[in-house]
Amino acid sequence: MIIFGCRVITGNHSLHEKLEKHLAGFFGVPDAVLLSNGYATNLVLAQALAGKFSHALIDERAHGSLVDAAIFFDCPIIRFPYRDAAAVTRIVQRIGHQSRPVLLTDGMFSHDGELAPIKAYLRVLPRDAVILLDDAHGAGILGKKGKGTVEQPGVRSNRIIQTISLSKAFGVYGGAVLGPGSLCNRIRERSRLFGGNTPLPLPLVNAACRAVQIVKSDKSLRRRLEQNVQYVKGELGRTGFSIVDTPGPIVSVVPRRARDVVRLSKSLLARQIYPSFIRYPGGASRGYFRFAISSEHSLEQLGNLVRVLSEYAAGDGKQAGGKLRSRIIRSPCACTRRKSAPTPAAVPSGH
Repeated sequence: MIIFGCRVITGNHSLHEKLEKHLAGFFGVPDAVLLSNGYATNLVLAQALAGKFSHALIDERAHGSLVDAAIFFDCPIIRFPYRDAAAVTRIVQRIGHQSRPVLLTDGMFSHDGELAPIKAYLRVLPRDAVILLDDAHGAGILGKKGKGTVEQPGVRSNRIIQTISLSKAFGVYGGAVLGPGSLCNRIRERSRLFGGNTPLPLPLVNAACRAVQIVKSDKSLRRRLEQNVQYVKGELGRTGFSIVDTPGPIVSVVPRRARDVVRLSKSLLARQIYPSFIRYPGGASRGYFRFAISSEHSLEQLGNLVRVLSEYAAGDGKQAGGKLRSRIIRSPCACTRRKSAPTPAAVPSGH
């Protein structure tokens, strides 16, 4: 049995440093700090930069890890409406262009797949402002090379600090903060959470190194994922679903009536599809179905999902005014799932 202490004492290993170099190289940044989970990435960053900002501006539907991180910045916290750059503009006018805020937002919002308007935020924020971008659901998926939300809109800026999870597209475990060496060293030196955190076990670190190599080299995974998403989106669109053209593979359905939840759950189970009805922060308060599309789903599996949802849309759910919304967002493990692995028809994703 191997027991590690924290990385600042006896727990550091060359494999941890190797993975950090792999991640920095993949995302095109100078350095990376590896953490034991994605939630912790935003917390260690805020601890390291506490007192550096005048205000923390946070999207009202931001992930819980960002909500907690905002407190650690030790400055006034201002919430703004969901993905509303105009509201951010008004806040900046109120706090003054000489201020130095940090804006906290998801890159891709997990409950509906929408992307944060990063370009618009950069235009309206003061010059010294920074964006803390939680890219748990975009990293490894979005962009030509899978570098995440910052690559998808064509934005590359030293005013963005990107945090990621290794449990989504990379299909392993852990998280990382990506950025310049000075920032990463500050985290290693000043964050109590980093200093007292037990690091990832070495087998998981080694697996993550391999996962990064796979996502980087095997472009067929993203192509296959895109094909699956286009098939599901196209077929559902023809049945009357209102499809929002978001760049990832989750289909979410918000039923209007409580009894529709039971009815749709039974129909899904009959087609061997797990009925992932969830209540997740930022999503519909009464709950919704969310299905993640994988690169390894077969056309038969995807066809079953389309048929169940199409039948629901054509039945009482639609005739009785049932509210159906379909959003396409990236599956957290869609790019690293291999053909040899057993794949359910649809798998819910989370942070």
